Amino acid sequence: MKKKTKMQMVIVMGIVFNVMGAFIAMTLSIPFYMDSIGTILVAGLLGPKYAMLTGVLGSITSGITFDIYSFYYAPVQLFTGFFAGLLYHGKWLKGWRTPIGSLLVGIPTSLLSACITAGLFNGITSGASSTFVVVFHHLGLPLVFSILLVQVFTDYLDKFFAVCLTKAIIERGHLYEKWGIAWKDTAALKTSTKEKSFF
Repeated sequence: MKKKTKMQMVIVMGIVFNVMGAFIAMTLSIPFYMDSIGTILVAGLLGPKYAMLTGVLGSITSGITFDIYSFYYAPVQLFTGFFAGLLYHGKWLKGWRTPIGSLLVGIPTSLLSACITAGLFNGITSGASSTFVVVFHHLGLPLVFSILLVQVFTDYLDKFFAVCLTKAIIERGHLYEKWGIAWKDTAALKTSTKEKSFF
């Protein structure tokens, strides 16, 4: 199978994981998001550039099909794909470093999510975590601080869960050997005329 075809299949698989995870979380009112599983999977297999693409396309698909809020959080997926790709290939999402690496992915994404949630939606979105925002706010905490507190906590849980799940999928399914392409190879596609037309 051609490298280009493999990459396209991995990206489609990542989009499906993102959309399915987000739908399950929303349907079952799980207090974290599960919408970045595919983004982190692609980050591990293909690197940050294609992880960012996967995340944005997943957000658009979710926004069209069942959750209009997903459109507004597409920039968060850019952060997730970028940082997950860098940290995965920098060995920060492997072994004992996994909790630290998950936090390093979660901090910038939670800050951006908090800005979007506070600025556009006044703390209330389709996510079950909005309940905690309301509770903290009614307990006397400022709204922005309540949103930030909930975002940091839920984003960390979300990213840690996604990292552990995708690592298990990649390692136990031997996906890197079957589908993974070294990051240097994806970067080389920029100068490869044969692969130049990809997306």
